[in-house]
Amino acid sequence: FSCADAICSVPHFCTALLSRQFVDMSRIRIEGLLAAFPKLVGTGKQHTYVETENVRYVYQPIESLYLLLVTNKQSNILEDLETLRLLSKLVPEYCFSLDEEGVCKTAFELIFAFDEVISLGHKENVTVAQVKQYCEMDSHEEKLHNLVLKSKIDETNDLMKRKAIEIDKQKIEKSRGEKGGYLPLQSMGSGRIDSEISIGGGGFGSGSGFGFSTDVDSFSTKSKGRPAASATAPPKGLGMKLGKTQRTNQFLESLKAEGEVIVEDVRPSVGPSRSAAAPLTDPVTLTVEEKLSVTLKRDGGLSNFAVQGTLSLQILNQDDGFIQVQVETGGNPGVSFQTHPNVNRELFSNKNILGLKDPNRPFPAGQSGDGVGLLRWRMQSVDESVVPLTINCWPSVSGNETYVSIEYEASSMFDLQNVVISVPLPALREAPSVRQVDGDWRYDSRSSILEWSILLIDNSNRSGSMEFVVPPADSSVFFPISVRFTAANTFSDLKVVNLLPLKGGQPPKFSQRTQLSTDEYQVV
Repeated sequence: FSCADAICSVPHFCTALLSRQFVDMSRIRIEGLLAAFPKLVGTGKQHTYVETENVRYVYQPIESLYLLLVTNKQSNILEDLETLRLLSKLVPEYCFSLDEEGVCKTAFELIFAFDEVISLGHKENVTVAQVKQYCEMDSHEEKLHNLVLKSKIDETNDLMKRKAIEIDKQKIEKSRGEKGGYLPLQSMGSGRIDSEISIGGGGFGSGSGFGFSTDVDSFSTKSKGRPAASATAPPKGLGMKLGKTQRTNQFLESLKAEGEVIVEDVRPSVGPSRSAAAPLTDPVTLTVEEKLSVTLKRDGGLSNFAVQGTLSLQILNQDDGFIQVQVETGGNPGVSFQTHPNVNRELFSNKNILGLKDPNRPFPAGQSGDGVGLLRWRMQSVDESVVPLTINCWPSVSGNETYVSIEYEASSMFDLQNVVISVPLPALREAPSVRQVDGDWRYDSRSSILEWSILLIDNSNRSGSMEFVVPPADSSVFFPISVRFTAANTFSDLKVVNLLPLKGGQPPKFSQRTQLSTDEYQVV
């Protein structure tokens, strides 16, 4: 870009662009060419090019500026005019206003766009739409990075909430100990006991099938004057030490070097084991979970497709149990629902509301695991189009080698996470030679299985492939292929709309967890 009265304001932009395309020209030479252009341009001329002894200036006026193309005299002027015409179409796409200020504000965007059109002094065969697409830089790696970053932020927030709850519990126990003369429960050293208590009379009845797991902090009934002995106090003296010897450690390290997965010994903790899921922070949590069982044929076609889903309810405080749950079923005609025997089926069939047959009884609180199951559903189909992920495996023997090509095709209905495709292999002395893979791979030498993993499958990678080479083997060795993955959407598309309080007032705050996972997903 240059003009007679603005050439001194934008020389850095012009110099940068010309230096990018003419790597053998010095900066002084480029600045000299640009400085000479305003003196050569006359007024009232019809043609849009000026020739000197060495170069040709091809230009086009754009309001108060000039779009300038500097070439040698041997260049084809028709191609230069076509290049100039394409560049003139790109300028309004990136500049807010066609003046000096607008050009300076979007200088870098224009450099990148022009760089897609001209490469090393020659025009690329591109259109305006292609240039805009190339400059958008929609990166799959950036999506993965943002996904990992979001998961870390969510884990940190859950950890903060968990710590805040622990601090509140410690304050409450400390205040109880100061008022009643008892020590805090943590200092008494006793474990936590899980007991299954069946509700009778005031609950669901002994035959209802509902129960809840109550954590009881047991403590010894000692007198106030006698100090409580800590069960966690270390014994006096060293005693016998248990651990791995140096030779054992060397053996484990050698196994790890061969690709084996070594599971370290975990010392059992006193008390009930907690699941790896995030701790409950809201008064009411509803979990929608679907398990997918699929059997695909290696030659194409669907042998089995079944989905089993559950809606579970977890309540922290008993006072929040006097509620009804209003849901939306998503309208999938292939899904058949079944309510719990203690849930009012007519209320669900007519209004999509899940409530107990006896509204005077609350839902049980303090449930461990996934809580109380309110609703179950099942879906079966023979339509191959509903399968979220199809796998094609093509083994072919050529000489002393077997070439195996595996492809996946993912449906646009789901974004799949943590996808792992496990391919059985014949017994090998070393890992297979992977020629091409979309994602990551890992070879388990003990099980002789090649695992192909893709962190995320979305609209940017609905299809992918992997190719590897092994010694000659029969094609049946590579089957059955197992697949596992998770997704944030479900086939039923069940959603919790609201909680309806039975005693009036505001409904308790609730959260919903939704996940689709594989139970048994194979290609046979």
